[in-house]
Amino acid sequence: MLNKNNRRDGETQRNNLCVSPSLRLSLLIYFYSVIVDYLIIGQGISGTFLSYYLNKEGKSILVIDNADKNSPSRIAAGIINPVTGRRHVTVWLADEILPFAWDAYQQLGHELGITAISHKNIIDFFPSPQMRVSFLGRIEENDKYVHSFPEQNHFNHIFKYDFGCGEIRPVYTAHLETLLPSWREHLLKQNLLLEKEFDLSHLKVEEDNIRYNDITAAKIIFCDGTSSTRNPYFSQLPFAPNKGEALLIEIPDLPNDRIYKKGMMLSPLQGPGDLWWAGSNYAWEFDNADPTPAFREQTSLLLKEWLKIPFKIKEHFCGIRPATLERRPFVGLHPNYPSIGILNGMGAKGCSLAPFFSRQLVDHLLFQKPLYAEADIHRFRKILSRSIS
Repeated sequence: MLNKNNRRDGETQRNNLCVSPSLRLSLLIYFYSVIVDYLIIGQGISGTFLSYYLNKEGKSILVIDNADKNSPSRIAAGIINPVTGRRHVTVWLADEILPFAWDAYQQLGHELGITAISHKNIIDFFPSPQMRVSFLGRIEENDKYVHSFPEQNHFNHIFKYDFGCGEIRPVYTAHLETLLPSWREHLLKQNLLLEKEFDLSHLKVEEDNIRYNDITAAKIIFCDGTSSTRNPYFSQLPFAPNKGEALLIEIPDLPNDRIYKKGMMLSPLQGPGDLWWAGSNYAWEFDNADPTPAFREQTSLLLKEWLKIPFKIKEHFCGIRPATLERRPFVGLHPNYPSIGILNGMGAKGCSLAPFFSRQLVDHLLFQKPLYAEADIHRFRKILSRSIS
């Protein structure tokens, strides 16, 4: 990764052992010209799996990430649910994406020595007679993910529900609260992560590579969420960011072997304590990324109406999802600038889509395999081919 032609006296390097990994990498870049195959911007779930797969293929990488605590990947519940919407329809590519996600998280978790994913099905409490009819209709259609729950009174001592419940399975939980910090630590130990804000004004695009300050890379891949909406190379893509909020709740007497749903999700978090993630909403019009008192109050009232056991609100989260108008991700290389790529636009399905399309992008980059047409950014070739200001 490092060019042997250093530009400073090498004695200073002997002091690097006493500084943090991130500072050590900054010093290495300052003293050396850094050359890598791929420069990756962002270490959310997309940047994590892209850097993981490229690294496994023997490619040299460098990740730049600003450690934004409000990044959607860092506050997401991690639920991988094959069913979506009020009509309980099967999500796009569910039959391929679910088994792939399970294997991908299992593999990465095993290599990091952590539990990166777990299997917890959803108990769906019907909030209205209409929702019950919709759910039962899907069962009659032999939907493979929607099932009846035989013991309708099983949860009466915990929840208030008047219209019964069903079960969605299989459902997985990606433990991003453990996975992302663990992969970050791995990158830092290997001097593969620069903890800084990426400044697009320093990016120089040349004929067969890019340069960013003293870093040279064959390609740069943007996995930086909503920041790409302000990137002149990709700002013309039909992003449709939305704001989501969630609460961290302590519920000591709630069994944590399932996820519960009734207008909102209650998902158990990994680790000590009786902590649950409660949310989330979708706001398409918003002034800022701050948590709103209205969401906290409304969610608290809903929980009081639903739960028969005590709970305590511990924290309030908020993030902006990089969703898209088509509800399909943006994957691939810019049609005019093949050294610039993107892996973004995963929206609320990022935990399931990111591993799958990270692998697809790596296979496309290294082995010229085709991308899914519905995800390939070449479907926007015309608008992306307009001049870059």
